[in-house]
Amino acid sequence: MLTTRYVTGAPNWLDLGTPDIDGASSFYADLFGWRFRPGGPEAGGYGFFQLDGRTAAGGMQTTPEQGPPSWTVYFQTPDADATAKAAEQAHGSVLMQPTDVMDQGRVAILADQAGVTFGIWQPAANKGLDVVRDPGSLCWLELYTRDLPAAAGFYHALFGWETSALTFAGGTYTTVHPQGTEPEAMFGGMVPLEDDPARATSGTWLPYFEVPDADRAVSAAQHGGGTVRLPATDLEDVGRIAELADPYGARFAVIKSSPPRQQ
Repeated sequence: MLTTRYVTGAPNWLDLGTPDIDGASSFYADLFGWRFRPGGPEAGGYGFFQLDGRTAAGGMQTTPEQGPPSWTVYFQTPDADATAKAAEQAHGSVLMQPTDVMDQGRVAILADQAGVTFGIWQPAANKGLDVVRDPGSLCWLELYTRDLPAAAGFYHALFGWETSALTFAGGTYTTVHPQGTEPEAMFGGMVPLEDDPARATSGTWLPYFEVPDADRAVSAAQHGGGTVRLPATDLEDVGRIAELADPYGARFAVIKSSPPRQQ
């Protein structure tokens, strides 16, 4: 599962672009217990959402010209320039060229073969998020795509991701895990868009955050001005999930994970 022992291809960062960082900070403080710590003048307005003093995400105020409010997930790479070049060769695109972030690392923003945006992070002083899987932190990712085989091929070319099929009542679910690891190291899944037409009409990466109680998280989100895109729903052997959007439209999901099944 998701871990802070980051390896190539694993998600190691995510951040929020929002038109109102103060309003977003208040919303996520009530929802997850986060506190926003500005990065200082040299960070250009970028800051860190912290959970009990540990960084759970990044965030900054953005303009409409920078795109709609959204969460962006980043994957670890040992060489951001080589990964950006590989994305172009695999029919993706480079939206922001690899750039050094002070002494913290090297970053780029890419799009896959279907135009879905994601980031890459080549760590230096900043190795990645301090906390995952705890309540209030990132615990899973889903890629919604119109062409699952093409998406699997694209990310395999970039990161060496391997896929596995989990069978459930009514179908299968495609999971992804870093190259050279066992399927138990899965950190996300790929979902064909036609399986759920009520979601986005174009592909997207959707982050999931662990919560102590999915129904309370839904209520808190609504109270804070957010919207419910998918009501709280039980998934057997997975947990209780809900898909939400913050007051500015950034989409995310919450999950109260089921305890591991006893062998």
